[in-house]
Amino acid sequence: MPVEYLHSIIVEFEDGVSWNIDLTEEAKEEDLEGAITDLVDEYRQEIVNIDFRLDIERVKKDISKRTNLFLKKRR
Repeated sequence: MPVEYLHSIIVEFEDGVSWNIDLTEEAKEEDLEGAITDLVDEYRQEIVNIDFRLDIERVKKDISKRTNLFLKKRR
């Protein structure tokens, strides 16, 4: 999944603590993949779940735009 479609990341730990990491446009331009890898490497033993939340509105908009473009070219 492309990084631009991510809205936030929720990391859940064994002790019940959750980190909700909101992703701004500036954060998406950084080395997000590297930061996530570092986070997982550092807390691997304590992480129970990582939930990637998508920006559904952006996904729908892009799919609609590309579908319309595709259908126009087919005429």
